[in-house]
Amino acid sequence: MGEKRPRSFYLLAAFFTAYVLFLYGPMFAIYILSFQGPDGGLTFPMNGVSLVWFGKVFSGSGIVDIGASFKRSLQLGLVVMALTVVLSVAAGMAFRRSFRGATLLFYVAIASLIMPSIITSLGIALEFRLLDDFIIKSGVGDWTTAMGLFTSGLGAHLTWTLPFGLLIMFAIFNRFDSRLEEAARDLGATPWQTFRHVVLPIILPSVVGIGLFGFTLSWDELARSSQTIGSVNTLPLDLQGLTTTVTKPDIYALGTLTSAVSFLVIFLALIVILVLQARQRRHGSDAGKGMV
Repeated sequence: MGEKRPRSFYLLAAFFTAYVLFLYGPMFAIYILSFQGPDGGLTFPMNGVSLVWFGKVFSGSGIVDIGASFKRSLQLGLVVMALTVVLSVAAGMAFRRSFRGATLLFYVAIASLIMPSIITSLGIALEFRLLDDFIIKSGVGDWTTAMGLFTSGLGAHLTWTLPFGLLIMFAIFNRFDSRLEEAARDLGATPWQTFRHVVLPIILPSVVGIGLFGFTLSWDELARSSQTIGSVNTLPLDLQGLTTTVTKPDIYALGTLTSAVSFLVIFLALIVILVLQARQRRHGSDAGKGMV
Protein backbone atom coordinates (compact mmCIF):
# COMPACT_ATOMS: atom_id res chain seq x y z
CA MET A 1 0.00 0.00 0.00
CA GLY A 2 2.91 2.35 0.64
CA GLU A 3 4.43 1.92 -2.84
CA LYS A 4 4.49 5.00 -5.04
CA ARG A 5 2.42 4.94 -8.20
CA PRO A 6 4.44 4.84 -11.41
CA ARG A 7 4.69 7.89 -13.63
CA SER A 8 2.51 6.16 -16.22
CA PHE A 9 -0.42 6.26 -13.76
CA TYR A 10 -0.34 10.05 -13.58
CA LEU A 11 0.04 10.34 -17.34
CA LEU A 12 -2.97 8.12 -17.93
CA ALA A 13 -4.96 9.95 -15.24
CA ALA A 14 -4.17 13.30 -16.90
CA PHE A 15 -5.14 11.88 -20.30
CA PHE A 16 -8.44 10.55 -18.92
CA THR A 17 -9.20 13.91 -17.26
CA ALA A 18 -8.53 15.74 -20.52
CA TYR A 19 -10.76 13.26 -22.35
CA VAL A 20 -13.64 13.81 -19.89
CA LEU A 21 -13.27 17.59 -20.19
CA PHE A 22 -13.24 17.34 -23.98
CA LEU A 23 -16.31 15.10 -23.95
CA TYR A 24 -18.45 16.94 -21.40
CA GLY A 25 -16.95 20.44 -21.40
CA PRO A 26 -19.15 21.79 -24.24
CA MET A 27 -22.24 20.36 -22.58
CA PHE A 28 -21.49 22.09 -19.27
CA ALA A 29 -20.72 25.31 -21.12
CA ILE A 30 -24.19 25.22 -22.71
CA TYR A 31 -25.80 24.60 -19.32
CA ILE A 32 -24.01 27.60 -17.81
CA LEU A 33 -24.71 29.94 -20.73
CA SER A 34 -28.42 29.10 -20.64
CA PHE A 35 -28.59 31.15 -17.42
CA GLN A 36 -27.37 34.35 -19.11
CA GLY A 37 -29.00 37.62 -18.14
CA PRO A 38 -31.56 39.35 -20.41
CA ASP A 39 -28.74 41.11 -22.31
CA GLY A 40 -26.49 38.07 -22.47
CA GLY A 41 -25.11 36.48 -25.60
CA LEU A 42 -23.93 33.10 -26.82
CA THR A 43 -20.38 33.32 -25.48
CA PHE A 44 -18.52 34.00 -22.26
CA PRO A 45 -18.25 36.11 -20.18
CA MET A 46 -21.79 35.94 -18.87
CA ASN A 47 -23.76 39.17 -18.69
CA GLY A 48 -25.76 38.60 -15.53
CA VAL A 49 -27.66 35.55 -14.32
CA SER A 50 -31.37 34.92 -14.86
CA LEU A 51 -34.02 32.41 -15.96
CA VAL A 52 -35.40 34.68 -18.67
CA TRP A 53 -34.33 32.44 -21.55
CA PHE A 54 -36.14 29.44 -20.10
CA GLY A 55 -39.31 31.50 -20.05
CA LYS A 56 -38.83 32.48 -23.69
CA VAL A 57 -38.54 28.84 -24.75
CA PHE A 58 -42.19 28.10 -23.96
CA SER A 59 -43.57 31.61 -24.45
CA GLY A 60 -44.56 30.85 -28.05
CA SER A 61 -42.91 34.05 -29.25
CA GLY A 62 -40.13 32.28 -31.10
CA ILE A 63 -39.83 31.13 -34.67
CA VAL A 64 -41.24 27.67 -33.89
CA ASP A 65 -43.64 26.37 -31.26
CA ILE A 66 -41.17 24.67 -28.96
CA GLY A 67 -43.84 23.70 -26.45
CA ALA A 68 -45.78 21.74 -29.07
CA SER A 69 -42.70 19.96 -30.42
CA PHE A 70 -41.59 19.18 -26.85
CA LYS A 71 -44.97 17.56 -26.19
CA ARG A 72 -44.86 15.62 -29.46
CA SER A 73 -41.41 14.22 -28.71
CA LEU A 74 -42.47 13.27 -25.20
CA GLN A 75 -45.59 11.47 -26.43
CA LEU A 76 -43.71 9.68 -29.20
CA GLY A 77 -40.94 8.67 -26.80
CA LEU A 78 -43.40 7.15 -24.34
CA VAL A 79 -45.18 5.16 -27.07
CA VAL A 80 -41.85 3.96 -28.48
CA MET A 81 -40.75 2.97 -24.97
CA ALA A 82 -43.89 0.90 -24.36
CA LEU A 83 -43.77 -0.85 -27.74
CA THR A 84 -40.04 -1.50 -27.44
CA VAL A 85 -40.53 -3.19 -24.08
CA VAL A 86 -43.48 -5.34 -25.17
CA LEU A 87 -42.04 -6.40 -28.53
CA SER A 88 -38.53 -7.01 -27.18
CA VAL A 89 -39.76 -9.21 -24.34
CA ALA A 90 -42.05 -11.12 -26.70
CA ALA A 91 -39.25 -11.61 -29.23
CA GLY A 92 -36.82 -12.64 -26.50
CA MET A 93 -39.23 -15.29 -25.27
CA ALA A 94 -39.83 -16.52 -28.82
CA PHE A 95 -36.14 -16.86 -29.63
CA ARG A 96 -35.54 -19.05 -26.59
CA ARG A 97 -36.75 -21.94 -28.73
CA SER A 98 -35.45 -22.75 -32.17
CA PHE A 99 -37.82 -22.37 -35.08
CA ARG A 100 -37.54 -22.33 -38.83
CA GLY A 101 -36.10 -19.07 -40.13
CA ALA A 102 -34.94 -17.86 -36.70
CA THR A 103 -31.46 -16.93 -37.91
CA LEU A 104 -32.76 -15.01 -40.92
CA LEU A 105 -35.33 -13.21 -38.78
CA PHE A 106 -32.66 -12.23 -36.27
CA TYR A 107 -30.38 -10.70 -38.92
CA VAL A 108 -33.32 -8.88 -40.50
CA ALA A 109 -34.26 -7.49 -37.08
CA ILE A 110 -30.82 -6.03 -36.40
CA ALA A 111 -30.06 -4.98 -39.98
CA SER A 112 -31.24 -1.44 -39.29
CA LEU A 113 -28.31 -0.99 -36.90
CA ILE A 114 -25.96 -1.40 -39.85
CA MET A 115 -27.87 0.70 -42.35
CA PRO A 116 -27.22 4.47 -42.26
CA SER A 117 -30.07 6.18 -40.42
CA ILE A 118 -30.84 8.59 -43.26
CA ILE A 119 -31.17 5.68 -45.72
CA THR A 120 -33.63 3.95 -43.39
CA SER A 121 -35.58 7.20 -43.09
CA LEU A 122 -35.71 7.68 -46.86
CA GLY A 123 -36.81 4.08 -47.37
CA ILE A 124 -39.71 4.37 -44.91
CA ALA A 125 -40.75 7.71 -46.44
CA LEU A 126 -40.76 6.16 -49.91
CA GLU A 127 -42.84 3.23 -48.67
CA PHE A 128 -45.51 5.55 -47.25
CA ARG A 129 -45.53 7.71 -50.39
CA LEU A 130 -46.20 4.61 -52.47
CA LEU A 131 -49.00 3.74 -50.06
CA ASP A 132 -50.44 7.25 -50.45
CA ASP A 133 -50.32 6.95 -54.24
CA PHE A 134 -52.12 3.62 -54.10
CA ILE A 135 -54.87 4.98 -51.82
CA ILE A 136 -55.34 8.11 -53.93
CA LYS A 137 -55.60 6.04 -57.10
CA SER A 138 -58.20 3.90 -55.35
CA GLY A 139 -60.52 6.90 -55.35
CA VAL A 140 -60.30 8.25 -51.82
CA GLY A 141 -61.29 11.88 -52.26
CA ASP A 142 -59.86 13.83 -49.31
CA TRP A 143 -56.88 11.61 -48.64
CA THR A 144 -53.60 13.46 -48.06
CA THR A 145 -50.97 11.17 -46.55
CA ALA A 146 -50.52 8.28 -44.16
CA MET A 147 -47.25 9.75 -42.92
CA GLY A 148 -47.40 11.13 -39.41
CA LEU A 149 -46.02 11.10 -35.91
CA PHE A 150 -47.50 7.75 -34.89
CA THR A 151 -47.36 6.01 -38.26
CA SER A 152 -44.20 6.48 -40.30
CA GLY A 153 -42.47 8.37 -37.49
CA LEU A 154 -43.21 5.65 -34.97
CA GLY A 155 -42.04 2.94 -37.36
CA ALA A 156 -38.79 4.78 -38.05
CA HIS A 157 -38.00 5.09 -34.35
CA LEU A 158 -38.80 1.44 -33.71
CA THR A 159 -36.24 0.41 -36.34
CA TRP A 160 -33.68 2.04 -34.05
CA THR A 161 -34.89 0.94 -30.62
CA LEU A 162 -36.11 -2.61 -31.20
CA PRO A 163 -32.72 -4.11 -32.20
CA PHE A 164 -31.19 -2.81 -28.96
CA GLY A 165 -34.08 -4.22 -26.96
CA LEU A 166 -33.77 -7.58 -28.70
CA LEU A 167 -30.02 -7.81 -28.08
CA ILE A 168 -30.53 -6.98 -24.40
CA MET A 169 -33.16 -9.72 -24.09
CA PHE A 170 -30.77 -12.21 -25.69
CA ALA A 171 -28.14 -11.33 -23.09
CA ILE A 172 -30.71 -11.71 -20.28
CA PHE A 173 -32.03 -15.11 -21.35
CA ASN A 174 -28.57 -16.49 -22.10
CA ARG A 175 -27.92 -16.53 -18.34
CA PHE A 176 -31.47 -17.29 -17.26
CA ASP A 177 -31.89 -20.47 -15.21
CA SER A 178 -34.64 -22.43 -16.97
CA ARG A 179 -34.92 -24.78 -14.00
CA LEU A 180 -37.00 -22.14 -12.26
CA GLU A 181 -39.62 -22.43 -14.99
CA GLU A 182 -39.51 -26.21 -14.85
CA ALA A 183 -40.14 -26.09 -11.10
CA ALA A 184 -43.13 -23.80 -11.62
CA ARG A 185 -44.59 -26.11 -14.27
CA ASP A 186 -44.07 -29.13 -11.99
CA LEU A 187 -46.17 -27.31 -9.40
CA GLY A 188 -49.00 -26.95 -11.92
CA ALA A 189 -48.43 -23.38 -13.15
CA THR A 190 -49.71 -22.53 -16.62
CA PRO A 191 -47.33 -20.92 -19.15
CA TRP A 192 -48.81 -17.50 -18.42
CA GLN A 193 -48.53 -18.00 -14.64
CA THR A 194 -44.94 -19.12 -15.08
CA PHE A 195 -44.11 -16.01 -17.03
CA ARG A 196 -46.07 -13.67 -14.73
CA HIS A 197 -44.84 -14.99 -11.39
CA VAL A 198 -41.41 -16.45 -12.21
CA VAL A 199 -39.84 -15.07 -15.38
CA LEU A 200 -41.06 -11.46 -15.33
CA PRO A 201 -40.04 -10.63 -11.74
CA ILE A 202 -36.52 -11.90 -12.45
CA ILE A 203 -36.01 -10.01 -15.73
CA LEU A 204 -37.95 -6.89 -14.67
CA PRO A 205 -34.89 -4.72 -13.81
CA SER A 206 -33.48 -5.39 -17.28
CA VAL A 207 -36.89 -4.71 -18.84
CA VAL A 208 -36.83 -1.27 -17.19
CA GLY A 209 -33.44 -0.75 -18.81
CA ILE A 210 -34.93 -1.61 -22.20
CA GLY A 211 -37.63 0.98 -21.61
CA LEU A 212 -34.95 3.53 -20.76
CA PHE A 213 -33.12 2.73 -23.99
CA GLY A 214 -36.34 3.02 -25.97
CA PHE A 215 -37.26 6.43 -24.59
CA THR A 216 -33.84 8.07 -24.74
CA LEU A 217 -33.06 6.79 -28.23
CA SER A 218 -36.40 8.11 -29.48
CA TRP A 219 -36.16 11.38 -27.53
CA ASP A 220 -33.06 12.63 -29.36
CA GLU A 221 -33.47 10.82 -32.71
CA LEU A 222 -32.89 13.16 -35.65
CA ALA A 223 -31.85 11.36 -38.83
CA ARG A 224 -34.65 8.77 -38.85
CA SER A 225 -37.21 11.48 -38.10
CA SER A 226 -36.07 13.85 -40.83
CA GLN A 227 -37.95 12.20 -43.70
CA THR A 228 -40.69 10.27 -41.92
CA ILE A 229 -42.36 12.52 -39.37
CA GLY A 230 -44.76 14.16 -41.82
CA SER A 231 -46.04 17.71 -41.50
CA VAL A 232 -44.99 18.18 -37.85
CA ASN A 233 -41.60 18.28 -36.21
CA THR A 234 -40.17 16.61 -33.15
CA LEU A 235 -38.03 18.55 -30.72
CA PRO A 236 -34.67 17.50 -32.24
CA LEU A 237 -35.84 18.64 -35.69
CA ASP A 238 -36.94 22.02 -34.36
CA LEU A 239 -33.71 22.27 -32.41
CA GLN A 240 -31.71 21.66 -35.57
CA GLY A 241 -33.67 24.37 -37.38
CA LEU A 242 -33.10 26.84 -34.55
CA THR A 243 -29.32 26.43 -34.69
CA THR A 244 -29.29 28.34 -37.98
CA THR A 245 -31.70 31.12 -36.96
CA VAL A 246 -31.47 31.77 -33.21
CA THR A 247 -28.70 34.12 -32.09
CA LYS A 248 -29.67 34.31 -28.41
CA PRO A 249 -29.34 31.92 -25.46
CA ASP A 250 -32.82 30.50 -26.19
CA ILE A 251 -31.07 27.62 -27.91
CA TYR A 252 -28.93 26.91 -24.85
CA ALA A 253 -31.95 26.99 -22.54
CA LEU A 254 -33.70 24.52 -24.82
CA GLY A 255 -30.66 22.25 -24.78
CA THR A 256 -30.59 22.39 -21.00
CA LEU A 257 -34.27 21.47 -20.77
CA THR A 258 -33.98 18.52 -23.15
CA SER A 259 -30.94 17.24 -21.25
CA ALA A 260 -32.85 17.63 -17.99
CA VAL A 261 -35.63 15.39 -19.33
CA SER A 262 -33.08 12.74 -20.35
CA PHE A 263 -31.35 12.85 -16.97
CA LEU A 264 -34.69 12.68 -15.17
CA VAL A 265 -35.72 9.57 -17.11
CA ILE A 266 -32.35 7.93 -16.44
CA PHE A 267 -32.54 8.82 -12.74
CA LEU A 268 -36.06 7.42 -12.37
CA ALA A 269 -35.14 4.26 -14.27
CA LEU A 270 -32.11 3.69 -12.01
CA ILE A 271 -34.27 4.13 -8.91
CA VAL A 272 -36.80 1.60 -10.20
CA ILE A 273 -34.02 -0.86 -11.07
CA LEU A 274 -32.43 -0.53 -7.62
CA VAL A 275 -35.80 -1.00 -5.90
CA LEU A 276 -36.56 -4.10 -7.97
CA GLN A 277 -33.12 -5.58 -7.32
CA ALA A 278 -33.46 -4.94 -3.58
CA ARG A 279 -36.87 -6.63 -3.63
CA GLN A 280 -35.42 -9.63 -5.43
CA ARG A 281 -32.64 -9.96 -2.86
CA ARG A 282 -35.13 -9.63 0.00
CA HIS A 283 -37.42 -12.30 -1.46
CA GLY A 284 -34.46 -14.55 -2.09
CA SER A 285 -33.32 -14.14 1.51
CA ASP A 286 -36.85 -14.86 2.81
CA ALA A 287 -37.06 -17.98 0.64
CA GLY A 288 -33.72 -19.17 2.00
CA LYS A 289 -34.88 -18.69 5.58
CA GLY A 290 -38.09 -20.57 4.81
CA MET A 291 -36.13 -23.56 3.54
CA VAL A 292 -34.08 -23.57 6.74
